[in-house]
Amino acid sequence: MQDIIREKLKKRNAILLAHNYQPPEIQDISDMCGDSLELSIRAGKTDADIIVFCGVHFMAETASIVSPQKRVLLPRLNAGCPMADMITPETLIQKKKELPGVPVVTYVNSPASVKALSDICCTSANAIQVVNSLPDNEVLMTPDKNLAVYTASHTSKKIHFWNGYCPIHHHLMPDMLSETKNKYPHATVLAHPECRVNILEMADAVLSTSGMLKYVATTTEKSFIIATEYGLIHPLQKNFPEKQFIPASEILKCEDMKKIRLEDIAEALDTLSPEVNVPEDIREKARVAVERMISIV
Repeated sequence: MQDIIREKLKKRNAILLAHNYQPPEIQDISDMCGDSLELSIRAGKTDADIIVFCGVHFMAETASIVSPQKRVLLPRLNAGCPMADMITPETLIQKKKELPGVPVVTYVNSPASVKALSDICCTSANAIQVVNSLPDNEVLMTPDKNLAVYTASHTSKKIHFWNGYCPIHHHLMPDMLSETKNKYPHATVLAHPECRVNILEMADAVLSTSGMLKYVATTTEKSFIIATEYGLIHPLQKNFPEKQFIPASEILKCEDMKKIRLEDIAEALDTLSPEVNVPEDIREKARVAVERMISIV
């Protein structure tokens, strides 16, 4: 099936993107593997006519925002994101009325329609830099409250939090991480900023998924506890086979990230569907928020 997919990609002049949380068999045949925004930007610079995004819905939307001239396929249209569903344009409009003049910094893990109402976007890797780049003394960060709390601890600005979160990271509790640390006392703990603040306080480093890969590449440490979705352990182990990687907890599994199968990719390339296409009025406004972020990082 992997060979069949590679042949179909070639015939369609298509590029296959896989997020770091995707199943190993999908990561292994992808043209690019990484964080969602990083993938969209890199894919936009290729001459591919079609982007097949193996991730969740907001990621395919971001690819459509960045590359409107390309056809973007999401092999399973029901691969969603619970955190992205915790904010809507309507609820953001209401919140903006309550905080007149306060700029909105929106995490890329959000719907295109919400990005379109935002002043600037951010990623888990650059949230602090984005917030500190703004001249305003206070900002509203959406939709992830854990990322907002983490950012607030690294800035003097007042940050208003949206009450959203990633259930996978949010449900990791200190006692779960403590149990793993007790089993592997010499392991370095790497935690994603979508985790609760009391988890981040237990970590040796707080990093995005791409940040974790870079950290492991540049350190002499040999054993790591990974406090993010366990799909990241595959590229870590693949790139650094001499090192040990331990999931912080067995609960760190995102079902949405595991929905796409090889058969779904093959069918998407046959039918050129399901297609994700952001309406132009929303796309243009969302593009401005994304490009503002890119221009300062």
